This record gives sequence, structure tokens and C-alpha cells, in this order.
Amino acid sequence: MTAVVDNPVPVIDRPAGPDPAPSDAAAPPTGAVRWLGFGVVMTAMIMNILDGTILNVAAPSIQRDLGTSSSALEWIVAAYTLAIAVGLLTGGRLGDIHGRKPMLLIGLAGFVAASIGCALAPTAGALIAGRAVQGLAAALLVPQAFGLIRDLFGPQDIGKAFAAFGPVIGLSTVAGPVVAGLLMKFDPFGAEWRSLFLINVPFGLAALVVGARLLPNRAPRATDLRLDGLGTVLVAATSFLMIYPLVEGREKGWPAWIFGILLAAVPALAAFVLQQRRRVASGRSGLVEFSVLRKRSYVSGVVFTLMFFGSVVGFGLSAGLFLQVGAGLSPLRAALYLTSLMAGAFFGSGIGAWAVNAVGRPILHVGLGLMGVGLAVLLVSLHRLEATSVVHYVDLAPGLAVYGFGMGMIFVPLFSIIMGEIEDHEVGSAAGLLEVLQQLGASLGVAVLATLFFSRFALEDGGPQAAVAAGRHLAAAQATVLVSLVLLSVAFALGFLLPRRARMMEM
Repeated sequence: MTAVVDNPVPVIDRPAGPDPAPSDAAAPPTGAVRWLGFGVVMTAMIMNILDGTILNVAAPSIQRDLGTSSSALEWIVAAYTLAIAVGLLTGGRLGDIHGRKPMLLIGLAGFVAASIGCALAPTAGALIAGRAVQGLAAALLVPQAFGLIRDLFGPQDIGKAFAAFGPVIGLSTVAGPVVAGLLMKFDPFGAEWRSLFLINVPFGLAALVVGARLLPNRAPRATDLRLDGLGTVLVAATSFLMIYPLVEGREKGWPAWIFGILLAAVPALAAFVLQQRRRVASGRSGLVEFSVLRKRSYVSGVVFTLMFFGSVVGFGLSAGLFLQVGAGLSPLRAALYLTSLMAGAFFGSGIGAWAVNAVGRPILHVGLGLMGVGLAVLLVSLHRLEATSVVHYVDLAPGLAVYGFGMGMIFVPLFSIIMGEIEDHEVGSAAGLLEVLQQLGASLGVAVLATLFFSRFALEDGGPQAAVAAGRHLAAAQATVLVSLVLLSVAFALGFLLPRRARMMEM
């Protein structure tokens, strides 16, 4: 039950609007140099992925140590994905204007600095701020990765790089909870959950030193582009207006003004659309190519992305809360309870990589169907647990394994299939928007499912022990599983509107 923060298919590398000028044609590095440079890119990507997933296991420890409210805990998780969602398009544009290498290095430096800030955070508010800065730094470095890999290997050898890239990213995506559990168990820095952030420092600094020396420094591709600051602000405002009421509403008793804030997201979104249309009409490039939104298959894919990633990420955080706050497991034991899901996702991603071109759209329905079966098995297991107070690994492993296998089958082919009917000049905008919505879906999933979990668990009514004694931890888990199943059902129905065949993405 891990958060997913990156789709491993290389699709983001071009801004909306006319194709930028190609980078200079200098020969790519050879031998050990290019593989060391590749290691720098991989280190940056893995750090980003792990920091999006590790808090599924660490969240209860953070809550105890800092005395956070349930909504603050949700913000600690959601601030990262929300910041990435807001910054991704601008991060890609900065790489085109100023060059991929300098933007990756600046992003890495910011990520390391923000990680130190998170590790030293004295309060929940400081940690939320640090997570937001981390997310913005990740939004700067992530869009540069695929272009730098192309610069390192060239068109003839890039297949070798992506043959290594896909499995490593896939494994990193599902391994976050185990890594978090091991770090908190062995506590190399003597700082418990803070070690999860401190571990970024040595790896990030090493990547900075090696990257500065070995990464190719190609000329910027589009120095005449201009940043769309107003568009970015409107995206941030719309996203915040959607997330804030869902996170804070329960603790504030759902007053009328909370719903007013949620409704305010509609005019904010309308203002963004109008601003983008005016910008394009004036001859400037926009953040979004609106022609993609006239394609039914793509719009269906947008909603599919929100439903799927909202379900997966929200379910992941709720699972970590159930295993630790509800079942009373240590962070390491909670992580080990999730290994069946991780194994399933790993093997499922291999099937998905094969099926993206061999099968096409039907693989999404197969994967969603398996995820639904896994959730149904979990519901049965949770019902049986009502007669006992002990949760064993075997109680949850079958359902989690099936769920993970189906989830893995969807990760690799999803974006390529959604992009199946996108025109060449729309690829950059369409891919970038999907990445943004993936992160926004993750934030919404945390806001909705974690809020539902805490609402049913009702910690304020006697504390964790009273909640567990009354069986409210099981009721909370069952509610989140049911809502996850509903979200996946919506995605299943939308899947029939997606293109039948995947788009062959450029590398």
C-alpha cells in the first residue's frame, strides 16, 4: 500500500506549444562516465520516489513525537505531492530555458537542504513547510531525468539505460515502506523517523559532486520561452482550494465556510482556463495545450488518473495507520506486513511492461479487476478479525498480494495508453498534465481516505486504546477499503473510453 509518485514511462520532455529547438549534437559520453552520470539521475529519482512513500510507515511515529493532529499528519504527507503537482510544469519549462543539468543540480541541492530542514523540524508546521519545499525541489529535478538519460546515451544505446531504469524505479516505488521500517529499526543516525530524511543528505551530496563533474551540459533547448507565473499561481490556488477543505473539514466540524472554500476551486479553475486561452491567443506558450481536452479518450484518462492514484495512495496511508495505530505493530513489522503487496506489484509491473504493446487497453481492466478482488479478500479478512484482537501476516497477505499484482500491471502501461490518440505536437503538454494530475490525485486520496479513516477511528473518543477495544480500527479499515473499491470501480468504467492501443513514446 505504497504511494506512487512517478510513472516510469518516459513521457515528459517537451513543453506545450511549438517544438523547441533541439539540443546541440555533441557526442554522448562513453564507458564508465555515462553510467556514473546515469547513477546520478537514478539517485535523484529514487530519492524523490522514496520520500513520497516512506511516510506511510513513519506517520504514526511522527504523530506521537510531534503531537500532531490527524489533519496535520495528512498535510505532512500531502504537502509533498501537492507541491510536486504545482511545480512540475514549471520545472520542465525551466529545464528547457536554462538547461537540464543546472536545473537537476539545483533541484538536488534544494532537496538535500529541505531534507535537513525536515529532519530538524521542531513542530508539525515546520515539517509541513519542509515537505512542501522538498516537493518543489523534486518538481525541478524530475522533469530533467529522461532528457539527461538521452544526452548520456544517445539514440543508439538508450535502450540499455531504460532496461535498467524501469525495474529500478518500479522496485523503488513499492519498496518505500520496507526501507522506512528498516531505517527506523536500525536508526543509523539515532533520530528515529528523522533518519528517513537524514539519509538523503549523504546520497544527495554525492550525487551533486558526481553530477557536477560528469553530467553532460547541453545547450538549453528553448531559451526564448517565458515562464507562466500567473498560470502556476492559479494551478496552486485551485489545488489548495480542493485539498484544504477535505483535510481540515473533519476537525473543524464541517462548517459552511469549509464548503465555500471547496466551491471556490471552481472559479479558480475557470480563471486558469481563461488565462491560458488568452496567453495562447497572444502568441505565447501556455502550460496546457487545450486541444488535448477536446479528446474524449484523454479527458477520460485524466479522470481515470485521479481515481486510480487517489485510491492507491490514500489506501496506502490508511493501511500504515491501521497496522500501527490500530494493530499496534512497530514500523518494521508494519512494513514487513506489506511485503506481499510489494512482491505482487513488482511481478505485476513485469506483466504490465510486456502488455503495454502486446495487449493494450484490456490490461488495465485485468489489473483493476485483480485489485478489486484483492480488496474484496481484504474485506473478508477484516470481517474475520472482528473475533480476535491480533492481526497476523497471513490474515492480510493474500488480499494484499492480489491487490499489488493488479496494481503493478497498471503502473507501466497507463500513461502510454491514455496518450494513445494524442497528436505529436500535443505530447509534451498532455504528458505533463497527466503527471500533474497523478500528484494531485495522490493528494486528494490522502485527504479523502485518511480523513475517512480518522473519522471512523475517532481517536478523540477515548484515545487509541479505547478505539481498538471498541473495534473502531477495523471499522475504519473497512470503510477505507470500500471507498477505494468504489474509486477503482469508477476507473474501471472509464477504462472503456480510453484508446485501445498505447502510444509509442519517444525516448
